[in-house]
Amino acid sequence: LCPPPAATSSDEEDDSDSSTKPIRSEKKKNPASLFQTGGDPPREKKTKKKAPPKAAESEEETPEKNSNKKGKGKKSKKTKEERSPSPVIEVDNLEEFVLRPAPQGVTIKCRVTRDKKGMDRGLYPTYYLHLDNDKKVFLLAGRKRKKSKTSNYLISIDPTDLSRGGDNFIGKLRSNLMGTKFTVFDNGANPDRANADWSNVRQELSAVVYETNVLGFKGPRKMTVIIPGMNADNERVPIRPRNDNDGLLMRWQNRNMDNIIELHNKAPVWNDETQSYVLNFHGRVTHASVKNFQIVHSSDSE
Repeated sequence: LCPPPAATSSDEEDDSDSSTKPIRSEKKKNPASLFQTGGDPPREKKTKKKAPPKAAESEEETPEKNSNKKGKGKKSKKTKEERSPSPVIEVDNLEEFVLRPAPQGVTIKCRVTRDKKGMDRGLYPTYYLHLDNDKKVFLLAGRKRKKSKTSNYLISIDPTDLSRGGDNFIGKLRSNLMGTKFTVFDNGANPDRANADWSNVRQELSAVVYETNVLGFKGPRKMTVIIPGMNADNERVPIRPRNDNDGLLMRWQNRNMDNIIELHNKAPVWNDETQSYVLNFHGRVTHASVKNFQIVHSSDSE
């Protein structure tokens, strides 16, 4: 699923970016191979995860300012680069599209927006994900559950139907009590309600870990993202934990990395001129914020 934990999203902030120009021309790795881990092809209905796009490079650096401080950082003297439009992408089956890995060699740009108008949405805003192109095709909507003790977000393919029992419910995001670890599930059943062959049990699609920063809110955030790998047919390897000790977070913590991929946010660099951390965003960032980030593979930071 495309959006980061909705609790950290903000208005008009972009969570994905990609560059169509190769940074290096020599011995360029095949991006697909970075996410292929083998694994048996799923025997069930093909529901696939969209692979995260590569981080972008640009000629403009955007400050990663402290989001708790108001005021604008110094703008780069270089001319701002125009955002290139997304390629024309046909979405025939929305549920299938949002769950499968992105087609190799295709850049898919998306935009997350937050709607917090009205009394109820002030506390429980709705987040929308659209394809970032001329048509602005709707993909996903998410909203925090009201009676949950932790951050728990329902994700739907219908912006008007965000109920747990609705036909358009396709997944949820759940955090721990501290709000430092997040897991994304599909709409499968809880392990307690598994059938004989466990084929109806929910899959874990992603996990996010926020690492402690010695600078607190004054420094850049550190994130680790764990996702299932793909098999040779570019299908997601199903991860169906039978209990809480078998999920993506516990596998990562125990360094059991079979069929899972570990990603990190690209570290920004301190800039003395702007007195802030900066990172190239290829023209996709309009406001300096600590919430701006790029997720990269350790074997290819570009």
